[in-house]
Amino acid sequence: MERKVLLEVKGLETTFFTNDGKIPAVDHIDFKVYEGEILGIVGESGCGKSVTSLSIMGLVPNPPGKITSGEILLEGKDLTKLSEKEMRKIRGKDIAMIFQEPMTSLNPLYTIGNQLIEAIRIHNKWDKKKAANHAIEMMKLVGLRRAEELMKEYPHQLSGGMRQRVMIAMALACNPKLVIADEPTTALDVTIQAQIMKLMQDLNKKFNSAVLLITHDLGVVAEICERVIVMYSGQIVEEAPVMEIFKNPSHPYTRGLIQSVPDMREKKETLYSIPGAVPKPGSIKVGCRFAPRCEFARERCFNENPPIYDVSANHKARCFLLEKGEGTVYDKRAVES
Repeated sequence: MERKVLLEVKGLETTFFTNDGKIPAVDHIDFKVYEGEILGIVGESGCGKSVTSLSIMGLVPNPPGKITSGEILLEGKDLTKLSEKEMRKIRGKDIAMIFQEPMTSLNPLYTIGNQLIEAIRIHNKWDKKKAANHAIEMMKLVGLRRAEELMKEYPHQLSGGMRQRVMIAMALACNPKLVIADEPTTALDVTIQAQIMKLMQDLNKKFNSAVLLITHDLGVVAEICERVIVMYSGQIVEEAPVMEIFKNPSHPYTRGLIQSVPDMREKKETLYSIPGAVPKPGSIKVGCRFAPRCEFARERCFNENPPIYDVSANHKARCFLLEKGEGTVYDKRAVES
């Protein structure tokens, strides 16, 4: 049975207006999120992942940022046309967000219980007792022991992993249709990271909430995502089912990201890294934005903007080497190296 589209982003452009001029942080991107799936968005810092998530939530700081074109359709309703008052009704209830640093997301002046109860009562006409009982249930569901005691404690009294579990409980408290997780394990140690990812995967299955996972960690993507979008310099450069991306990376940037992941089965003196750095948004106006760092770049790559090519039915990438009759050149070199 074909899955229903929950969220559809069409031609989204988010621009920051600065003293240096207009900076397109997100440049005309298109993608869909289906009901109940876990979709990953990967890329280096500065590629537009977090701005994409903030755009969906209507939280781009204005000024200096603004959605300048495109649509964000949640079950057919365009979020870009809603007022701030209307968006407040959607945030938390239909779309929830888990931020990467829970210490800055939780208010240090209020107890965990107060913050959870407030988040629940904003969207439900419940009395305080019913909201408190639901908050305790949610905390137990995300693996927090002594939930009743934690309700009376402040964020600084909890460890990083516990605070992140509180944030997940808060995000799922009103059973949202979509959860956006922006680098949810960045500030946590490796064992806690694994626990949080497993928790999110289990809760995705339990609640059937779609998850949009923003991350730079391809290991996490391989573990829990069904599909993956690769972003570079504000654009989507590749999109495919997760196993297809790892078996057949069709954009040189994706291939570089995969090569950069350490492989415990191989002994290497040095790890691979993509040369150069992500360009400043808006600095490359003509040509492929990855061309200055690409080993396959030709003159055409610096003079023309590559379109998105279909690699297969569910796989597409933005690279001239995928153009009909030329893809074999890249394929052979990719296999040889």
